[in-house]
Amino acid sequence: MTAWHSRSAVEALEELGCDRKRGLSGEEAERRLREHGPNALRQKKPRGMVLRVLDQLRDPMVLVLLGAAGLSLAVSGGEDWLDAAIILLIVVVNACISISQEDGAQRALEALRGMSAPMARAVRDGERVRLPAAELVPGDLIELETGDQVPADARILECAALRCDESALTGESAPVEKRAGGSLPPETPLADRSNMVAGSTLVTGGRALCVVTATGMDSEVGRIAGMLLGDGDSETPLQKKMGEVSRTLSFLCVCVCAVMFGAGLLAHRPMLEMFLTAVSLAVAAIPEGLPAVVTIVLALGVSRMAGRNAIVKKLPAVETLGCAAVICSDKTGTLTQNRMTVTEVWTPRDGARPLLLQAAALCGDARLRPGRAGGRPVADGDPTEAALVELAAREGVDRTELEAELPRRGELPFDPERKCMTTLHARPGGGFRVLVKGAPDVLLRRCAIGEEERKSALSINAGMADRALRVLALAYRDLEFLPRRLDSASLEQGLTFLGLAGMMDPPRPEARTAVERCHRAGIRPVMITGDHKRTAVAVARALDICREGDLAVTGEDLDLMPQSLLEEDVEQFSVFARVTPEHKLRIVRAWQKRGKVVAMTGDGVNDAPALKAADIGCAMGIGGTDVAKGAADMILTDDDFSTIVAAVEEGRGIYANIRKAIHYLLSCNIGEIVTVFLATLLQFRQMPLVPVQLLWLNLVTDALPALALGVEPVEEGLMDRKPRDAHAPLFDRAFTFRLVWQGVMVGLLTLAAYLLGEYVLSDPRSASAAANTMAFATLTFCQLFHAFDVRSETESLLRLGIGSNPAMVRAFLAGMAMQMAVLFLPPLRRVFRTVPLSGAEWAAVLILSLTPLAVCECAKAVRRAAGGEKERTGRPREMAAGRR
Repeated sequence: MTAWHSRSAVEALEELGCDRKRGLSGEEAERRLREHGPNALRQKKPRGMVLRVLDQLRDPMVLVLLGAAGLSLAVSGGEDWLDAAIILLIVVVNACISISQEDGAQRALEALRGMSAPMARAVRDGERVRLPAAELVPGDLIELETGDQVPADARILECAALRCDESALTGESAPVEKRAGGSLPPETPLADRSNMVAGSTLVTGGRALCVVTATGMDSEVGRIAGMLLGDGDSETPLQKKMGEVSRTLSFLCVCVCAVMFGAGLLAHRPMLEMFLTAVSLAVAAIPEGLPAVVTIVLALGVSRMAGRNAIVKKLPAVETLGCAAVICSDKTGTLTQNRMTVTEVWTPRDGARPLLLQAAALCGDARLRPGRAGGRPVADGDPTEAALVELAAREGVDRTELEAELPRRGELPFDPERKCMTTLHARPGGGFRVLVKGAPDVLLRRCAIGEEERKSALSINAGMADRALRVLALAYRDLEFLPRRLDSASLEQGLTFLGLAGMMDPPRPEARTAVERCHRAGIRPVMITGDHKRTAVAVARALDICREGDLAVTGEDLDLMPQSLLEEDVEQFSVFARVTPEHKLRIVRAWQKRGKVVAMTGDGVNDAPALKAADIGCAMGIGGTDVAKGAADMILTDDDFSTIVAAVEEGRGIYANIRKAIHYLLSCNIGEIVTVFLATLLQFRQMPLVPVQLLWLNLVTDALPALALGVEPVEEGLMDRKPRDAHAPLFDRAFTFRLVWQGVMVGLLTLAAYLLGEYVLSDPRSASAAANTMAFATLTFCQLFHAFDVRSETESLLRLGIGSNPAMVRAFLAGMAMQMAVLFLPPLRRVFRTVPLSGAEWAAVLILSLTPLAVCECAKAVRRAAGGEKERTGRPREMAAGRR
């Protein structure tokens, strides 16, 4: 790519083959259009619906379910079709929900295309013409003026007081002064190329004549679009964990089949009978409702997060937030308000402030308008002028009233050479008032001021600059008569100095609290911005992002730093300033190389590639560009950095709840496996559970409590723990041990109920039917009571409160009601092969069913006594203080 900023205007015209007076000819423009293509972004061909559905079917858990459905049909010869049909229905519903949530890169590219200016003013064949921006080609002469959106990258040939808002592309909050000037060094960063204008930026002041240097995919915005095209979607931690669950279940099924088949052969049972029994048990081991439960839990989480001003576009992204270890945040518009605000005012003497406010209100073109929802008025126009008008308004000086009192009679627009702006106003009693604002060092030389006062002003100016404030000086002069010629010599000399106004894009008030919560939660906040290093560090220190010992680095430094070195040292840096989109990608990937799950927040065009590359991208909904929203996984509708911290808390809670649901479903299925496996191995006269009862348990009774666990309130102290390791297995040793012993306990209690019914409590004439009913009832009630145990791994149910999760209470009551209907209603008894139970049999069922609740509560108490309290409250106290 040619470094056009390193060419002089004459060299650029020569290389582009453009006549400065006549521009390109029509024929040459058509030839170049055929050669370079239209000034538009290349579209990524959308995937068809069939391919998107196939993508959903590639999920490992879905493949296991489809295999289970096939085995179920094969074993039954097609007669037992209900189980297979329900499994297929679950797969279809999951696919529909997921597809409706996912659009990603295609929307980002459409937003980028929509940013292109629709029309442009060009010079062709010596004539000024208005044509669609898509028809511009390299070498076209274009004219720009205030309010225009730049249609393509271009080299400035001539300009007058040109300023451009490049915040969406570079991250710099203040408008950038442009000049035709000479050449710049080839390595000059994008944000410092003062002799260039970039496509899709906004002209906030002045006018210019430019020659187009790059269009379409060759432009700066096009390069960003290319990065979006080339950066594929990565697998989320949850998807990896569900793949892990699928592999574990597949391995379990194979083991069950092998052990059952081998045990049957050793017992001299028919080979075909044992094969069919083994396959039936393997199918029963698959928790058919698990994908549906996970999908619904995520969807419920999306709904809750929408209520907290976070809109999630992809379901798995909800959970990804829970393991975020690094939040790479843009500064402008994300941590700051993206609005210049005067934060300090200094006047050299008493009585100067009213005149300073008058100059602030009138020396500019910004206008006040009512604020949102009855808030304080805000100003539109150049950000610097808007900040001064808002300062005056805050102190009761109304620009509209002042304009009536001191009507403008002339002006000298801002000029980068003079570094000041002047307005001329008629005074009510006769005469005129000159109001001037500009750079302090320049304006002080034009003021009639004593040496001590000058030194004081320069000292105050230096102090404000050290605090990363942008400083303007204000002055005035009263004239009895209007000069013959309105120029700098007649108006901007012999001024009376009024004072200094220091302004900045201030941090959001809520951002510091959010950063503190990040540190407490073990999350590293990092600032990545296109703004100047000094400004970025000042804001980072104010927000406690940049702490003692932390370093700041610029894009120029990164250019000299190999990626391997950045990956090694990235944890030393809290601030990255003057960076390009490529730098942002490198930073995100360096953190990911360190094994961290990275969340990236931003609002500008320049944030889009990093938003897409991050594990979870969070775009601002109000101030964010459509490009950023399209590339992100989540949109913050209130543009509040603290919302992402709330979303992290929600994500941690969602992951914990999904883990609880998996714990519950698999422990219940292990109970079913243990029951059938031991009954087969010990050669019971009949199976304790018939197939229709297993289907009832898997698809009805299990599902309701699992869904209720999905809406379990966030546990206390969750945000005082370090982020979980995204690479740590879901089935760690402690989790697997709890899962197995609780499942085995439920299975043994079910067998105990069957044996009591078969040999102790029941009438011998109906013992088998009663024993089967007791086993079925015990297993169902064990699972319903066990759901209360799973609500917390360490916390006592009494401390949690039975009613603290109303959904669980409703699920328990609904499960109880359905099971009672199966046990008491004659039509359902016939379907599920149950019989009435005696009082003694019911007492045995209830005692056995409550046993898991008592045993698990005792186990929690033992864990708390052995150090479980530390696990509950999270990190050690020294970690709670944050990284220093």
